[in-house]
Parts: sequence; structure tokens; C-alpha cells
Amino acid sequence: MNIVVVGMGIIGGSYAKAIKKYTKNKVIGINRSEASLKKAIECGAIDEIGTAESLSSADMVILCVYPMAAVEFIEKNGKYIKSGAIVTDTSGIKSEICPKMVELSKKYNFTFVGTHPMAGKEKNGFDVSEAELFNNASFICVPCEADEQSVAVVEALALEIGFGCIRRTTAQEHDKMIAFTSQLPHVLACAYVLSPCCLNHKGFSAGSYRDVSRVANINAQLWTELFLENKEPLSRELDILIDNISKIKNAIESGDEKELCALLNKGRKTKEALGE
Repeated sequence: MNIVVVGMGIIGGSYAKAIKKYTKNKVIGINRSEASLKKAIECGAIDEIGTAESLSSADMVILCVYPMAAVEFIEKNGKYIKSGAIVTDTSGIKSEICPKMVELSKKYNFTFVGTHPMAGKEKNGFDVSEAELFNNASFICVPCEADEQSVAVVEALALEIGFGCIRRTTAQEHDKMIAFTSQLPHVLACAYVLSPCCLNHKGFSAGSYRDVSRVANINAQLWTELFLENKEPLSRELDILIDNISKIKNAIESGDEKELCALLNKGRKTKEALGE
């Protein structure tokens, strides 16, 4: 296939590198800044630097940009996309994206398949991208209204470049679960390091500090967009977290040893039941 990768950050760069390393597909890169494109050409991550007109030869377009930027890119350049091509995104939200992309797919006669690669790092940019980023990672597929054949093509490419498992779901279920598994931990990490004690943690911290604070090294602009566009599921998860923290706090303040131990044991048993 001719594959156009839009966005040469960590995800787009890793897609390009993985496709070139593990498949025989041709990769065309599109990016706002030329610096990353030049690096991608030099290291062999892409075969050529593309423009909007390059979309006319693409069998697949992978949008590795912010959620609303993905929609805006298609709104602006959808007229160039080859009829029957597959367009997929990598956004961390789906309810806001899928209806808009499906509408655009009908307007410009392409097939949209929503996806979310569950992989990344604390750092961003092409320089930290790697062909092995997706090895054994989960690949979430949100078919929207796509035909089975197009969905199968997208999933087959995912497995070919290293993803370990594929999970099909709806946009609503995706956003509900991502609020818990991804967005809530980022909120927690940021709130945690805002404590005045954080400035003096060296010499007092070990694994627990590193585990909880790790994802506080955040791309603030991206995660602000993700949080706000998924505000209802995320707010529900925050309410649950705040309620559970309040129960523990109240047991500590009241000196209720029995209640505190019961809450901690409930957490431990929940984790153990998952076999993790």
C-alpha cells in the first residue's frame, strides 16, 4: 500500500518507522514543520515528503495529530483523498471524533476507521519515536460505520507492526474506559506532584513516588484537549476517586482503624482478583 502518515511526532514517527521496518508498504510523511520530515527521510522512516496532493495516491491515511487537528486536516484536504481510501486516526478520544469523521467520509467518499494505539512515552517528538514502540501493545479499534474488509486491513497492519492484541469497541465504551485507564492516572499524577512536598522529595522517595508521578511529565496542551473533550466520563471517574479518597481520609481523621483497614483490604483484594 501507499500509506500517508500525517504528523511526525512520537506516534506518527513510530508508525512510519514500524511500517518501514516490518512491512513492504511505501510511507509518505506530512508534517507542519520541515525539521522532523528531514530527519524522517534521513533515517529511512519515510520514502518521501508529501503534500496535500499526495493524498490522491494514498491507499491509507494515518492521522497522528491532536483530535480536533485530525478533523480539521480532513475538512481542509478531504477533496484530495482517493475514492475508497481508508482513513484512520490515533486519537485518545472517540465520541467527539467519530461522528465528524464519518460525516466527512461520506462527503469525500473514503472509509473511516477509528483507532487508538495504547502506547507512548513521557517525552514527545520524532526524536523519541521508535519502530518497536507498539510491540505487544493493545490496539483499540472503533469501526464506526466502516465495512468489515476495511477494518480488517487496518487491524492486519496493526498486528504486522507489532501490536500484541486488538480490542474492538464503540466510541462511547472507548471513552468511558480511557477515562479510567489513561486520563484519570494523568490527573492523579499532576495533582500529586502539585504538593509542596514534591520539591523536597529527593532522598525521601523510591518506587512509590516514581510510579505515581511518572506520567505527570505531560503534554499539557494535548491532555487539556483530551480531558475537555471527554469531560463527562472523566468527571464521573473523578467523582468516584474523590469519594474513595474521602472515605480513606475520614477513616484516618477519625482514627477508625477497622474502617481504614477494611478499605485498604478492599483495594488489595480488587487488585489481586485481576491477577496482576
